[in-house]
Amino acid sequence: MAETGILFIGEIVGKSGIYALKNLLPKLKERYKPDFVIANGEGATGGFGIGMSHAVYLHKLGVDVLTSGERIYYKRDMVSFLDKTAYVLRPANYPWDNPGRGWGFYSRNERTLAVINMLGMSGFARVHLANPFLMIRDVIERISERAKYVVLDFHASATAEKETMFQLLDGKITAVIGTHTRVLTADAHVTERGTAVVTDVGRTGSNFSVGGLEPSTEIKKFLTQVHEYSKDAWGSFQLQAVFLKADENGRALKIERIVENLEDNRNGGKGNS
Repeated sequence: MAETGILFIGEIVGKSGIYALKNLLPKLKERYKPDFVIANGEGATGGFGIGMSHAVYLHKLGVDVLTSGERIYYKRDMVSFLDKTAYVLRPANYPWDNPGRGWGFYSRNERTLAVINMLGMSGFARVHLANPFLMIRDVIERISERAKYVVLDFHASATAEKETMFQLLDGKITAVIGTHTRVLTADAHVTERGTAVVTDVGRTGSNFSVGGLEPSTEIKKFLTQVHEYSKDAWGSFQLQAVFLKADENGRALKIERIVENLEDNRNGGKGNS
């Protein structure tokens, strides 16, 4: 069996993120020819959560699996949609009877990929979930017979948590991909035991922004400590991602950071180039 390619796209944030993905994903699929496309959709709807219509649209654009994080239940229509779809995942360490599923199996070209979603423990004041380090071992034991290729989206704030997860799962799964901070880190590598890791895969959306959000509002909130609703940033479109390859046994062979810029001609503006 030939090598298996997996494209993991950084968190899609707002209208800019959806626009960037729509225009850049076909180019990346042509270049890398991935067998599977995964994207974190945690911020697709206004930067906070993902609604049902956006999930359906992103799937139609070519995303095979959408992972999420602590905001998965922010949009009411998504809460009811989660039990009806297999391509949107919520963190597995939510209570078992919560809507949705924390992992899934996806098959193509005689290959089966398992994707797991987990939420970290530090920095999430509004949610308190099960310990992901205890739970992940049981999850891997459950799925290992069905899939050789296993990718974990570890949605966590603390770098130390992510690096601990790298060590815990070293050689046990294909990849541990960090999300949440919306900044692409420079540490992507494959361990000696064959697990591809990166602390954060970054974001897809407006590059000149505050985590994909309009800067002036975010600056004002920090200066005044008065709540205001965040707004989508627009322009300077960029897609951040990693592309990894694995052998027939699910062992990672390479991981490559991707930063793809989009020129926007609709209003005479340009993205970074």
